[in-house]
Amino acid sequence: MGNTAEENSSLFPIFILAIMVLSLVPYTIHRVANAAWKKARSIHCHCSVCLRSGKYRTSVAKKISKFSTCSNLTLLLLWAIMLFLVYYVKHITREVQPFEPFAILGLDPAASDAEIKKAYRRLSIQYHPDKNPDPEANKYFVEYISKAYQALTDPAARENFAKYGHPDGRQGLQMGIALPEFLLNVHGASGGILLLGIVGVCILLPLMTAVIYLSRSSKYTGNHVMHQTLSSYYYFMKPSLAPSKVMDVFIKAAEYVDMPVRRSDDEPLQKLFMVVRSELNFDPKNLKQEQAKFWKKHPALVKTELLLLAQLTRESTAVPSGLQSDFRHVLQLAPRLLEELMKMAVAARNPEGHGWLRPALGVMELSQSIVQAVPLSARKVAERNANAGVLTEGIAPFLQLPHFSEGVVKKLGRKKVRTFQDLREMTLNDRMDLLTQSGFSDIEANDVEVVLEMMPSITIDVTCETEGEEGIQEGDIVTLRAWISLKRGNGLIAALPHAPYFPFHKEENYWLLLADPVSNNVWVSQKVSFMDEATAVTAASKAIQESLEGSGASVKEINVAVKEAVEKVKSGSRLVMVKFQAPAESTYNLTAYCLSDAWIGCDKKVIVKLKVAKRSRAGTRAIVPEEGPVQEDGIEEEENEEDEGTYDDYESEYSDDEEGEPEEKSRTDKHANGKSHVGNRSSGTDSGSDTDEA
Repeated sequence: MGNTAEENSSLFPIFILAIMVLSLVPYTIHRVANAAWKKARSIHCHCSVCLRSGKYRTSVAKKISKFSTCSNLTLLLLWAIMLFLVYYVKHITREVQPFEPFAILGLDPAASDAEIKKAYRRLSIQYHPDKNPDPEANKYFVEYISKAYQALTDPAARENFAKYGHPDGRQGLQMGIALPEFLLNVHGASGGILLLGIVGVCILLPLMTAVIYLSRSSKYTGNHVMHQTLSSYYYFMKPSLAPSKVMDVFIKAAEYVDMPVRRSDDEPLQKLFMVVRSELNFDPKNLKQEQAKFWKKHPALVKTELLLLAQLTRESTAVPSGLQSDFRHVLQLAPRLLEELMKMAVAARNPEGHGWLRPALGVMELSQSIVQAVPLSARKVAERNANAGVLTEGIAPFLQLPHFSEGVVKKLGRKKVRTFQDLREMTLNDRMDLLTQSGFSDIEANDVEVVLEMMPSITIDVTCETEGEEGIQEGDIVTLRAWISLKRGNGLIAALPHAPYFPFHKEENYWLLLADPVSNNVWVSQKVSFMDEATAVTAASKAIQESLEGSGASVKEINVAVKEAVEKVKSGSRLVMVKFQAPAESTYNLTAYCLSDAWIGCDKKVIVKLKVAKRSRAGTRAIVPEEGPVQEDGIEEEENEEDEGTYDDYESEYSDDEEGEPEEKSRTDKHANGKSHVGNRSSGTDSGSDTDEA
């Protein structure tokens, strides 16, 4: 029994080592492969401004800080334990050897009886208990030397050894468990240790984990935002909320309200207030009253708003050292809080399940401005005559470019660059000449080109249909299928935006909205990301397959469609499929928006018309007579009817031809099942505020 327990105890390190190898090695390979892939994939901006910001700089201290995470240190500790176990198993534990009597006595298999007796006497003098008091020597003499001598001299023992390999005869199968001996001794003090271990690991540890998880989950959502924040956002969100007022709702997050305000913060906040007060839009006639009203707000709200304004005005250097940690904390929370604020803006608010467009556009404006560190006041559109050398759109898109300032933008305005799109659509040589004439050095002009090549160009391809039916009738379940395609001058699909003044890595995200600007209703909303291609491939394949299976397509047709969808995703497109119920009979002039949360001036919108027919009886479809060409039910594109103002609008690949093609050629292509298709035609590239005014 003692020998069996010893063998089980020696096998325990081997058992633990095997478990660690099976789990630790694959996990380490996965981590190393991901790290190598991320390192090889350079998706951030390489302009000199971004490189100087230090956000992507890999100094030794930053590498150590980045590596010294809890998961990495735990991984290193587990590898150290595994290497120690390998050493222990190799040098300390011994392999169980088969019973070899000749080898034990140090004889050859052909030794005579006299030689056997002589060897036994020699070993007896060395290991016999009367000659050697060492317990280990006594154990070795009894279990090995005596049994070996008996196996070679006793006829019965020798016969057993010849037949069964052991002088005692057939040995039964012994089984044990690879645990230390002290844990198996349940009758001694170690039995209590085993009991406590079982109770702790099997009962107390899961219970404590569950308590901690439930206490945290009751306070936070899956996006690590407090439930109290969502309640505040839902309460303060209003359908007529102007973009300039979104900041007042945004700072009411519980994470910001709970931020400590120390007595030592009073003086630094007063200094910061003097730096950013121009962005507070105080009425000059009632300046004192409005300043007093501002300081009467909750101290945490005042602190948060001033820190955000420091970011918007690029005055982060003016933030005192005592507020730098709070400044970084506010900006670190901003992306996910803005995402939740966007969800509250487009959440269902009426019986039809529609959200609100105006606050949604304001949230995207605020998100873009925080990431690019551009004041909200820079988004205001100039109303003076373009011939006087003033831009006819806000200067915000220009200010996100490196080395651009308000003075540079005014110079461009005098050179007839009236919109940001005008600058993007210029040829490389013309743009370089223009920047050189505006006072840019070659390095600065090259930085502008790097950022312009990083900026995305979005196209939207929208189709609405009632699957398996002719046209769209009121009450139908309509499937919105939108392909959003992204192209960059540098060829990247997934990329981090140019944001040198935002101190954290920020991934690009886009929001697709199908909305009615007149009624301020958002019918459909969906967040879109171009960062994870594998997830997008899986989602698009599944959506296409389920859609075609529901319409009764063959397996071959489904496979072909899925293959085409996968190719489109890999080439830089994302599929959005959302179902909604068709409203009452009417013609609805809707707009499909694709809004970026990081870039200014890269939003895209497509004007569409949704025609809903009255539901016919006995399952037949009603035909709505119209004067002129017959139009099928569905959606079709309209020409953009935005006010052109006093300047010539820029020409994009989505604009109508200047030579004025017949209206029939701008109609959408007709498809089977009464589907109508919106081609790659849009109303231009607009910022959030521009689309709101369209």
